[in-house]
Amino acid sequence: MNKIEKLIEELCPQGVAFKEMWEVTIWDKRFNGVSKEKQARVLSFKHISAKHLKDLEASNGEIKLLATGQFDGWTTKELAGNNLNNGEVITIPSGGSANLKYYKGEFVDSGNILGSSLDNKILNLGYFYYYLLTKNDLIESCFRGSGVKHPDMPKILSIQIPIPPLAIQKEIVKILDNFTRLEAELEAELEARKKQYEYYREELLTFGDDVEWKTLGEVCEFMNGKGHEKKIDENGKYIVVNSKFVSTEGKVKKYSVEQISPIFKDDILMVMSDLPNGKALAKCFHVDQNDKYTLNQRICSLTVKDNDNLNAKYLFFILGRNRQLLRYDNGVDQTNLRKNDILKVQIPIPPLTIQKEIVAILDKFDTLINDISIGLPAEIAARKKQYEYYRNQLLTFKPLELQDAN
Repeated sequence: MNKIEKLIEELCPQGVAFKEMWEVTIWDKRFNGVSKEKQARVLSFKHISAKHLKDLEASNGEIKLLATGQFDGWTTKELAGNNLNNGEVITIPSGGSANLKYYKGEFVDSGNILGSSLDNKILNLGYFYYYLLTKNDLIESCFRGSGVKHPDMPKILSIQIPIPPLAIQKEIVKILDNFTRLEAELEAELEARKKQYEYYREELLTFGDDVEWKTLGEVCEFMNGKGHEKKIDENGKYIVVNSKFVSTEGKVKKYSVEQISPIFKDDILMVMSDLPNGKALAKCFHVDQNDKYTLNQRICSLTVKDNDNLNAKYLFFILGRNRQLLRYDNGVDQTNLRKNDILKVQIPIPPLTIQKEIVAILDKFDTLINDISIGLPAEIAARKKQYEYYRNQLLTFKPLELQDAN
């Protein structure tokens, strides 16, 4: 029997009472459709526009910037000025989707509805946040509208919340905080490894006049892809290599029933078109086997002419997001690389033994930071699954009234 089970047996053996959200929380707005009795008090917080929030960013800041989306920034007290808030809050976006957040401390908010516990002796806000995450789909279903969706707060405030004794709530928070802390540490390590990889990649692939240089046209055959719109089928045999496939490291796939543009093992595939300042332009993919892929339009294939002098995987590392190609992105217009732009790129050709050594080193880094089966991403994914499993287990309670009825 674990500690949570012992606490439940000791403190609430007959079950746990459930209350509607409005009974145990307080919010910073009055909502249409919610009676004054259900919102006897309202919190007082300041909000600013999303545009202004971006203007407050400071890398050395200690004040949290709370936005509605994935943006996660910081500011200083000086920049925050009169917009500074202080408290322990749950955030529900006033528009968009159910991207819930929890924060305790000083912050600046933009675009959120802010809530807190009505009584900290009854409801621990960290526990409340973790419980809401298990109901994310339900809360998402409460967002309505044909354009930007907005939360139906009366419906959200009617969601039933289990209220076990405070000691149990705090123990659950302690356990789940440890999971989230570990995941954050792994994410930080992954970011550090990515920076390390970029450093070594730059070092290993920087050459001077002591090696032979050739144009890509001298060492490779070029082929452009073709449109596959009429051949797309989720049951198709061939993976369509398009910009989304390349930019997501092969995670997002479409399939074709026909191999319109065959590509072969050790071909290097490159994205030729992207939006201004995009992350896909000149990004490459190394083909790992035959009879598996078909090449879409605006993606080119480069086949090494002489494998005794040029290692295809080395070429993959050299060409990926190559600066000679990125200079065509003016940051304003969509970039469309032409065949001649690509074939005149200068490639350093060190001895084959050195190329293979470089590939061996960079492959290890690449596996560590990108491989979803054995690298850091795999460990992070495993921790997320473990966290979600325990979160759901810890936050599942049998209502008191059901036990009384038996």
